[in-house]
Amino acid sequence: MEHRLKGKKQELIRTSRLIAENNLKDQLFSILTKWEFLLGLLLLFEMILFSNLSPYFLDYFNLMNSTFNYMEKAIMALPMIYIIMSGDIDISIASIIALCSFSMGYASSNGVGTLGIIIIGLGVGVAAGMFNGFFVTIFKMPAIAVTLATQSIFRGISQAVLEDQAYTHYPERFAYFGQGYIGNSEIPFELILFIILAAVMGFILHKTRYGRKLYAIGNSKEAARFSGIQVDRIRFLNFILMGLFSGIAAVLLTSRIGSTRPNIALGWDMEVITLVVLGGVSITGGKGNLFGVLIAVFLLGYLKFGMGLLNLSAKVMVIMTGLLLIGAVLLPGFLDTIKSRRKLRQQQKLSVS
Repeated sequence: MEHRLKGKKQELIRTSRLIAENNLKDQLFSILTKWEFLLGLLLLFEMILFSNLSPYFLDYFNLMNSTFNYMEKAIMALPMIYIIMSGDIDISIASIIALCSFSMGYASSNGVGTLGIIIIGLGVGVAAGMFNGFFVTIFKMPAIAVTLATQSIFRGISQAVLEDQAYTHYPERFAYFGQGYIGNSEIPFELILFIILAAVMGFILHKTRYGRKLYAIGNSKEAARFSGIQVDRIRFLNFILMGLFSGIAAVLLTSRIGSTRPNIALGWDMEVITLVVLGGVSITGGKGNLFGVLIAVFLLGYLKFGMGLLNLSAKVMVIMTGLLLIGAVLLPGFLDTIKSRRKLRQQQKLSVS
């Protein structure tokens, strides 16, 4: 009897050790196969590669200044996370920038000051976002169809009025928002603004009920409705946020280049969506986080900066971005398959033991 009890006890100890060992391996494997971890490794590899290829890459001033080229896109990527997370899409954001910039240029040419210009830019962005959200949620139209139409409408307004002309007269103080630095430092104002906005949007996404509702809506709109979530209200708010942040980007971009032309921010729609998808947000909704998008922002930003230092053509940059995007779509699903098979094998081992 005692021998039998000892045998069972030893078997129980072996099983518990096996479970503990598997749990530790699972945790390590889970960390190493996280998309954010892989992106971080890729960013590290990129920094090492370009620092060896160009002595100017790791220069602090150059790294700070290079952020001017992609901070507006990074800012627009923050609400785009919410849009895509909810299973929607917005391809009119570059045209919203054009409309906001046109409105600011028109106001400035009629004597409106810096504060008034900014308020007009943000207000037009919010109005454009509300316009998109209204047709998506009230008329139940697909977001892709609505924003495809407004993409032409918003930019068409500035093209019809400006044609081949441009607004170039802005107040001197207005230039600070897109060209200025914080105090006497070498840190751009745009970068600090992005960090603040990212912290706020990340807190909302990961620490509030609103964020949890976004995940629920992205996984299943119908299930979210049955659980009491006001799906259309949240989707409408997402489009308003998208319009507001597009207005912020319009203020920064117009301030940085000091002019308004009809082709401003042309093609930025796909670049912003690329940032979000590359950051691990599922294009079908319901999966992703802000941290991955932050890594993707600097990964792509410094990739273009490094390739620019090496005088590589824009076509090579487009190809590299496309390859990264394909990897972002295919690799997470491949990793999920590996994880599920690994879990199944472990369960079989435990059942045999």
